[in-house]
Amino acid sequence: MSENTKYMMVKNKIKEWITEGKVKPGEKIYSENQLVGMFQVSRHTVRQAVGELVHEGWLYRERGAGTFCAHRNNRTKSETTAGKSIGVITTYLSDYIFPSIIRGIESYLTENGYSMVVASTNNDFEKEKQCLEIMLEREVDGLIVEPTKSHDFNPNLNYYLNFEQKNIPYIMINQFYQELQPPHIIVNDERGGYLATNHLLELGHRKIAGLFKVDDLQGMERMKGFIGAFREKGLSFFPQMMMTYATENKQEVVLNKVKELLSQKERPTAIVCYNDEIAMNVLQCVRELQLRVPEDISIVSHDDSYLSVASETKLTSVTHPKMQLGMDAAKWIVGKIETKDEQLEGIVYEPELIIRTSTKNLESK
Repeated sequence: MSENTKYMMVKNKIKEWITEGKVKPGEKIYSENQLVGMFQVSRHTVRQAVGELVHEGWLYRERGAGTFCAHRNNRTKSETTAGKSIGVITTYLSDYIFPSIIRGIESYLTENGYSMVVASTNNDFEKEKQCLEIMLEREVDGLIVEPTKSHDFNPNLNYYLNFEQKNIPYIMINQFYQELQPPHIIVNDERGGYLATNHLLELGHRKIAGLFKVDDLQGMERMKGFIGAFREKGLSFFPQMMMTYATENKQEVVLNKVKELLSQKERPTAIVCYNDEIAMNVLQCVRELQLRVPEDISIVSHDDSYLSVASETKLTSVTHPKMQLGMDAAKWIVGKIETKDEQLEGIVYEPELIIRTSTKNLESK
């Protein structure tokens, strides 16, 4: 049974409980863990099914209390707008900055009477294809997409062209496929890489390692900013200190290459990390080698996520708008659907550097 079939099975069964009166308005439904065990499906499948039922007005959530059966008048209102749905495809759903982005999308869509169909590619082209097929089958009115491996050639471009032929608007977030040049809402990642690196250079660091993801354009742009900061100051960086990874070998690079580099006698005095998630892994490597941050090595990362302040060492990090990006993407797609405005433009956010305790001034006495 496919994941799509499993998710529909869970969703339809819960609706059946409600229509047959087995779960009455105001009553709490089974917990996520109970539903996982009951249907023998993944947590992601349960979340997708329950999430859609919330958006369609069958269920509602109360923070800290659980999920409950909605009253008939709430559901009737939702059903009158059930035809207005927006597909949302992200690389991940429950990890890192993505819950904040999705909350931003959800808040605007719900306020404007739209439901949301959410899917995740896990940064895999085949799964992206499946997600796009689902959105076409569901006949969504618009689509918000985070590209899968945006630096690589995408084999699913024909699906996006299909959306265009059907006059279904779509917008890409965080990055976009260069071949399509679609409307997009992104962060100026090159500027972010520059800010992170320049901060370290101004603190007197010269042996600075860079750790970047290279199968998406965010990583490549951040690397470009890293190199640009050195060039601006007329400095050369050490090529052996440039470390790259792709989705499939992330753990190998962090666990092996980073430890190897930090174990050398002439190790770097600082590292610029692709994002906060990677920076936390690097921080763990530093601790295992009995080094200290920032006394022995400084770390700067990207995205200013909850992880940047999750440990004793607070990470200096480049900002990412997260929830605002989600709201702006939802606002754009709704505006496109309702006004047919051909002049609607995307957004490029200019990042800032939030300085915390993970960097040290080498020139201070």
